[in-house]
Amino acid sequence: MNTALETLDIDLYHAASRTLLASHHADNHRVASAIRGASGTIYLGLHLGSKRVNICAESSAIANARMAGETHLSSAVAVCMNADTGIPQVVNPCGVCRELFSTYGPDLSVLVDAQGVIAKVTMAELLPLPWMRANETDWIVPQPTVAVILR
Repeated sequence: MNTALETLDIDLYHAASRTLLASHHADNHRVASAIRGASGTIYLGLHLGSKRVNICAESSAIANARMAGETHLSSAVAVCMNADTGIPQVVNPCGVCRELFSTYGPDLSVLVDAQGVIAKVTMAELLPLPWMRANETDWIVPQPTVAVILR
């Protein structure tokens, strides 16, 4: 985990924050995201919510990057509105977004809230044990057994 942020990280936060401030709605648009591609372009995303469906801001930002032809994603951040201050704050990605990040940005760095400290983490730190199908591994997983401890 790296707590030394760079100017590009702060710019990414500000891009997501501007999006959230312009579009925030307590039910329909709770989170905004910004993802930087390898080209340096920032792609924005916005949470879409309804009574039955929620689409994460990160997934819409990934979709925007892919539609623009970006093949490599380098960094990402998501923000939600702090109800007390009205200021966007960094929010950690959900499990679905972590899986999407590992698929579309395996080398991605993500800004996270590390218990009140904004830090930049790698995908390995964010998702140390990613979900994989058995045929996607290069190892054999044995069946679980009960360990016998001799004293």
